[in-house]
Amino acid sequence: MGLKKIITTGFLFMMLGTVSELYLLDHYEDALQFIPILFIGLLLLLVLVLSVYRSRFLNQVFEILLVLTASSGIYGAFLHLQANYEFELEMTPTLSGWDLFVESLFGALPALAPLSMVVLALIGYSYLILINHKQ
Repeated sequence: MGLKKIITTGFLFMMLGTVSELYLLDHYEDALQFIPILFIGLLLLLVLVLSVYRSRFLNQVFEILLVLTASSGIYGAFLHLQANYEFELEMTPTLSGWDLFVESLFGALPALAPLSMVVLALIGYSYLILINHKQ
């Protein structure tokens, strides 16, 4: 199996696995929670379009969507960490500094899980490079 097939398969599995997990976790209750599902859906659609038709415009749209996907992951990690921070502070008002930060990382919401969107975007960018590589 060639590198192109491996990257494509990994990218598809990452998208389908992530969107499935978000759905199973009911990660669509408000607009902010729906953002990663929306971006993954758009990425899947563009992968299908790019498998049939490629253009410079579609490549640019795909790149912009990958940047937005990665940004959503960073923003999601911030939101998760912020929610955990507020919860931990409410539970233990005396907590502060490093201890509060560490407790926030291990809080009810997986603080670093949204960063998987960054990994997804990087795999997507690798996919884009490979499909545009002249052989």
